[in-house]
Amino acid sequence: MDALEQLTDADLTAIASAFRSGRLSAPFTPISLQRYCPPPQSVLASVRLQQLHDEGMKPPHAALLVETIVRMRRGGPHEADRVEVVWTGPDYPGANIRDTGVVVRELFGAAEEEVFVAGFAIHQGRSVFKRLADRMKERPSLRVNFFFNVSRDTGDSASDEELLRCFVHRFQTHEWPEGRLPAIYYDPRSLDTDFSKRSSLHAKCITIDRRISFVTSANFTEAAHMRNIEVGALIRCERFSERLAGHFDALVENRIIKPLDANTK
Repeated sequence: MDALEQLTDADLTAIASAFRSGRLSAPFTPISLQRYCPPPQSVLASVRLQQLHDEGMKPPHAALLVETIVRMRRGGPHEADRVEVVWTGPDYPGANIRDTGVVVRELFGAAEEEVFVAGFAIHQGRSVFKRLADRMKERPSLRVNFFFNVSRDTGDSASDEELLRCFVHRFQTHEWPEGRLPAIYYDPRSLDTDFSKRSSLHAKCITIDRRISFVTSANFTEAAHMRNIEVGALIRCERFSERLAGHFDALVENRIIKPLDANTK
């Protein structure tokens, strides 16, 4: 993200005014920027503005740049349209809250390029994932990555390989509808025989095309999508979605989260 885009509208407006009045000029330092934005943003902004100055950008053009950032933000979706409450559970007359199951099906059906799904528990997944499986048939190029918890029960001494085979078998035979399988990843720490070192992949979220994200308390179960009391946030923000999906990418790249061969029998 550009350092200037991290500043608030008020910060950017103050900087633009300072450029136009001549109160702000090169060389740009964290101290000179602190009058208009707080650290650490002032440090990053000073570096970026100095870089633009060194490339030949004059103060009036810099003022126009930061003003354009503000205008583009204000011309985008209203905050109320970018973040939406999603709910499972009892409603009341006049409630204007969307249903978890409906939102998840709509997200899966709208995917064009990539789907990230992270969940703690799966039960009756065939009904939950049917729309996604259908979308994968409709768009053979659609990339789908699942991040799920593979657990070891207390006292279970089975090998990691056996537990992974059992998970894959259950997923294929009971949770996935049919057709092409998604790529599946798991956290090896969840299988540690030392309980004090064991962890859970407890995240519950979806990202679609790195543009829209859904973060929720709901597991990927029929009960969580239809009957329980669950709450989540549907977030239409590319910046947030990119960071969320990118964090999972980094975990995989650093082998903190590992792939599970879904073709294992």
